[in-house]
Amino acid sequence: MNAPVTDIAAASADTWTVAGRTFSSRLIVGTGKYKDYATNAAAAEAAGAEIVTVAVRRVNISDPSQPLLMDFIKPDRFTYLPNTAGCFTGEDAVRTLRLAREAGGWTLVKLEVLSDPKTLYPDMEETLRALKLLVAEGFDVMVYCTDDIVYARKLEEAGAAAIMPLGAPIGSGLGIQNKVNLRLIVEQAKVPVLVDAGVGTASDATVGMELGCDGILMNTAIAEARDPIRMAVAMKHAVIAGREAYLAGRMPRRMYADPSSPLAGLI
Repeated sequence: MNAPVTDIAAASADTWTVAGRTFSSRLIVGTGKYKDYATNAAAAEAAGAEIVTVAVRRVNISDPSQPLLMDFIKPDRFTYLPNTAGCFTGEDAVRTLRLAREAGGWTLVKLEVLSDPKTLYPDMEETLRALKLLVAEGFDVMVYCTDDIVYARKLEEAGAAAIMPLGAPIGSGLGIQNKVNLRLIVEQAKVPVLVDAGVGTASDATVGMELGCDGILMNTAIAEARDPIRMAVAMKHAVIAGREAYLAGRMPRRMYADPSSPLAGLI
């Protein structure tokens, strides 16, 4: 049984592993929507994150004439997770990640192939097709997907390094909308499961962790908070609290009251 966490530092003993890489923090943060890279870097530090996900098509990682993300979020401090945000076909996604590998040598990547610009829901047929191509080329692929239990299993069978079902549409802040499906995906998966998209506040992150997810990925919830740094700290605590509650095992749900003190012997 995992030892209980009595403080934030002790949480580092509770690790998780994806594609042979082991991490202590179960909170992954994004690198978009911040007012500047300095704020982004400060939020990542405050969150205690070890992984930052990077939209290769939207963040400057190669033009030295402009501010570079790597000057603020140091690659020797954080693991970069290139993603395919903005890709609507499997070909675009595969091409984007090939470029990321050439630019930074990154092989641990996040795949997302979107269906339409309004909902940003993943196109699962294209996602599965792109995953197979990337796995064949030696990438370790963490996959953004719907909370479809059958597709989650197909992704894992096709070689996904992690399954990342959405809690709600990207950037919506609606929180986890389908706890039942998320829990079923966790129960069947043999690879890490992380909530990706939809988290709006700390309680949403806690819910995801209480369901047994291995981690939470978020961007907008921190970047668009009134105080991003303080929200990043809140999210760090929320993820740890949810993980500890999951490991502790919640009390049974009951229809009626159950007294905290025995009723026998009352005067």
